[in-house]
Amino acid sequence: MDYTVISALESPEQRNVHNELTSHIWPEFILHDPVSNGNWGNLYKTFPEYQLTIMINGEAAGLINSIPLCFNDSLDMLPEKGWDWALLKGFKDNGDEKEPDILCGLQIGISKKFQGKGLSYLLVDEMKSFAVRKGFKSLIVPVRPNLKSKYPLIPMETYIGWKREDGFPFDPWLRVHVKLGAKIIKVCHKAMYIPGKIKDWDEWADIKMLSSGDYVIGGALVPVKAYVSKNIAEYIEPNVWVLHEL
Repeated sequence: MDYTVISALESPEQRNVHNELTSHIWPEFILHDPVSNGNWGNLYKTFPEYQLTIMINGEAAGLINSIPLCFNDSLDMLPEKGWDWALLKGFKDNGDEKEPDILCGLQIGISKKFQGKGLSYLLVDEMKSFAVRKGFKSLIVPVRPNLKSKYPLIPMETYIGWKREDGFPFDPWLRVHVKLGAKIIKVCHKAMYIPGKIKDWDEWADIKMLSSGDYVIGGALVPVKAYVSKNIAEYIEPNVWVLHEL
């Protein structure tokens, strides 16, 4: 497949292209992660060369967001906070003028028009190639398994153990990574933390939270916990740390 890659360093307007694409591919509540909302725009200012757009026939078919960071411990010790941690760690390390030694993938997104055409393999492979070109020996990704939302009551540890007859993971996104050489390290149970007032969650999830308890909502990997007397509902999303040794 013929494609070209444009970075936000070469073309700053790619930030707007990414925002438009992202708004159409994720559940509404994902767009309200406080850590993301407080720092995402700075990715395109501080690390523009790490924000990539895949162009096919003049259209933005997919995007890759990543951030360089330092991690001196064994990769088996990657933290529970996952995605939120990686975003904050990358900015902190940059502010402390630390030399990054690892690349963390934050997002791979595919335009709905181009979904189902095998671009997931192309995008992961492009992220790996980019990491090699930047001189990194490891690429880590807090993967959001894309069928887990159909099984929100199944523990993530159980879910990632599900295999197909060919021995590859049941989940399509995990399967893409594994087929491209990744190792599944472990679950990060607190990859994202998204709190909100009850009325906010009612709007984000198009439901009514009329009493305290756990709510299964569309697109969520685990139930959302509502505390009506406190006027708050909380979503703590688990992801899966995977490692590509380059």
